[in-house]
This record gives sequence, C-alpha cells and structure tokens, in this order.
Amino acid sequence: MQNRIVLDTNCLLASLSSKSENFRVWKDFQKGKYTLCVSNEILEEYQEIIAQKTTPSIAQNVVRAIVESENVEFIDSHFHVYAIFADPDDNKFVDCAFAANAAFIVSEDSHFEALKTLAFPRLWY
Repeated sequence: MQNRIVLDTNCLLASLSSKSENFRVWKDFQKGKYTLCVSNEILEEYQEIIAQKTTPSIAQNVVRAIVESENVEFIDSHFHVYAIFADPDDNKFVDCAFAANAAFIVSEDSHFEALKTLAFPRLWY
C-alpha cells in the first residue's frame, strides 16, 4: 500500500512551480507515488488560495488535476480532533489525516507543531 498523505495548501502551492525546490512533491503526485487524501473543505481552500496567489484558471486546473487523479482519496471527516488552537482553520487537515489514517501531513506551518503534544491520535507532519 502506498503512503497516504494530506498536503497543506501552502506546500501544494509551493510545489506547483517547476522552479521550486518543492516541485518534486507535485511531480511525485502526478506519477502516483503517494495517495493524496482530501476533503471538500481542503479542495475549497486549495481553489481559493491558489486563485489568490496565481490565477483562477491555474487554481481550477490544479484542483481538476487532483480530483481526476487515480491516486486521490476523498475523505469525509466525521470526527473532529480540534488539535490546533492557534489557527483552527488548519484542523481540516488534521481531521482529514486522522480519518484517512494518513502516514503524514505535509506542511511547513508552525501551527502543526501542536500535533507533537498529542498522545492520541498520533499524527506526523
């Protein structure tokens, strides 16, 4: 079974440029090297933030590529962990990772440091 990950929006955005040192994350996704776990909330944030930072057309193409990919798992999080208090909006990624039994949350956001203090559920970022 390949690794399941949840990708924070800023990491996704940073991986889109072929000039970025993080471009490998996007290329590995396109090659099917991992399963990207997403929820509707996450997809909406991807669309909104990528459109703000680039163009609506680019955002639409990225989200379409994700939705149409065979290595995407759509997660409906029924349980909410409420692990990140500094930025509660980040909890959508934690909830998705927990529900998907993801191996990793890929993020450079310091708010995810709060996960290191959880005894359960054990989530890695």
